[in-house]
Amino acid sequence: MKNLHYLQQEAVDKGQLRIRVNSKSEGLPIANAKITISYTGNPSQPIEEVTTDESGNSEVLTLDAPPLEYSMEPSEQQPYAEYTIEVAAPGYRSINISGIDVLPEEMSLQNVEMDSEDAAGDPLENIVIPAHTLYGNYPPKIPEEEVKSVNDTGEIVLSRVVIPEYVVVHDGAPSDSTATNYYERYRDYIKNVASSEIYATWPAATIRANVLAIMSFTLNRVYTEWYRGKGYNFTITSSTAYDHKFMPGRNYFSSISAIVDEVFENYLSRPNVTQPILTQYCDGQNVTCPNWMTQWGSKYLGDQGYSTIEILRNYYGNSLYINTAEGISGIPASWPGYNLSVGSTGNKVRQLQEQLARISKAYPAIPTVTPDGIYGSSTRQAVRRFQSIFGLPVTGDVDYRTWYEISAIYVAVTRIAELV
Repeated sequence: MKNLHYLQQEAVDKGQLRIRVNSKSEGLPIANAKITISYTGNPSQPIEEVTTDESGNSEVLTLDAPPLEYSMEPSEQQPYAEYTIEVAAPGYRSINISGIDVLPEEMSLQNVEMDSEDAAGDPLENIVIPAHTLYGNYPPKIPEEEVKSVNDTGEIVLSRVVIPEYVVVHDGAPSDSTATNYYERYRDYIKNVASSEIYATWPAATIRANVLAIMSFTLNRVYTEWYRGKGYNFTITSSTAYDHKFMPGRNYFSSISAIVDEVFENYLSRPNVTQPILTQYCDGQNVTCPNWMTQWGSKYLGDQGYSTIEILRNYYGNSLYINTAEGISGIPASWPGYNLSVGSTGNKVRQLQEQLARISKAYPAIPTVTPDGIYGSSTRQAVRRFQSIFGLPVTGDVDYRTWYEISAIYVAVTRIAELV
């Protein structure tokens, strides 16, 4: 009952939780799913029940959280509250997720994917989210060279740096043949890792620095075909001894999600080196790592007003710079380079309208638009509804982040249609 006592005595702040429920096989929203919320330390006593809307979203829940200062310094006190949800919907296997992190003054986002009730397995699926890496005990990173040799046969096989649509995550050490492989959308993978390894309450510059380090490390694994070159069938592992901590089914945070969406085309480079840098790091508290970035150290630099690149160069040297990938796998067409809003016209507007029209078939709350290449009030209304459903700032304008989220959802729903 430790968690319940802690919540009763020390939960002086509030955080938020929003839950999105989709079908695992089709990726479509599940309306009217019943969600029961409880403290993880006392799961038999529900504290709230909600149902999803036609887009599969719950209302935003305001929940107890520990004091903000617990996440601002290394502490023996757990800096986040843990909640458990049970989700039930007709025609689907119920699912129980425990250990959902809720931080003070932050929005926690929990995606739930439900199997049909005739799927193999127990009637109730259970997911347990382990402790955050800054609070739990995990093995330290085994040091590697930050740039992989191009002379070793089978290592450098890609001709250019491309953002992958998906990565295959091996949930264990490389040699563990019993570990499950998860196919994760690249951006979702980065959001999962960042939410598992840093706190969303930290300065934005610190979060960006850590996200860039995570992305550059990941893209080095992609570019060098590091594990596939060794005969494995995955991109990266979830072992902190080898890679990053990925936690299947875990929540991520709105502030981290927004930063990943803003910078996901980027990675870290050095002059005259093609491959993304393998930017290794440690927490700097339980584990020390000279010449690598430390997570707590980056937080303190952010507190002092250091910019993202200043934080990174403080650890990796002044020759480090932020680069941009040449392409994004699986995306129909790239960002036009400027915001689309009422009055915009042309092929990019028509493409946007065609994608929204297709998405609205899967998400009927989004008004249908006619692809005419003119950004009028009906297109703005559809964009605003899309932004609301997918947790984006509701502006009615299509900025960089909204453009790529629309593209990603369009790809997802059109692939679903091909499979049906």
